[in-house]
Amino acid sequence: MALEVGTILEGKVTGITKFGAFVALPEGKSGLVHISEIANSFVSDVHEHVQMGQAVKVRVLSVNEEGKINLSIKRALEEGPMAQLRESVRRPATARPSPAPAPRPAPERTAADGPSNNADFEDRLKKFMQESDSRIADNRIYSEHRSRSRRR
Repeated sequence: MALEVGTILEGKVTGITKFGAFVALPEGKSGLVHISEIANSFVSDVHEHVQMGQAVKVRVLSVNEEGKINLSIKRALEEGPMAQLRESVRRPATARPSPAPAPRPAPERTAADGPSNNADFEDRLKKFMQESDSRIADNRIYSEHRSRSRRR
């Protein structure tokens, strides 16, 4: 069975790292579930969500030329009953989709309106760049002075 993108498989967690979990797949293959693909919430520690030897459902996200397989636990869960529940909450059976309102054009600006936000941003950016250049020059002078005093 060739792995295809989008396929949902069952595997077993074989390794846990700070950046994700390795999952053994059928036919002796294994793939990585990146920490960002473990749960729909923020994951600071992978150990809080999966344990070694745990059976998990995963979705194949990609398979590259070297055979590395990228997996997702959270996207595999989207196919389950919770996804159907979320879908029914998003789109009630009796409601019909309403047409999106037409975007309103931005009002025309004139010189009497004062400086535009773009000009204000440009001024602040210019000031920041000048201060930054000044600080970099000061740091260069300081570091050159220190390196000269060490040579003596």
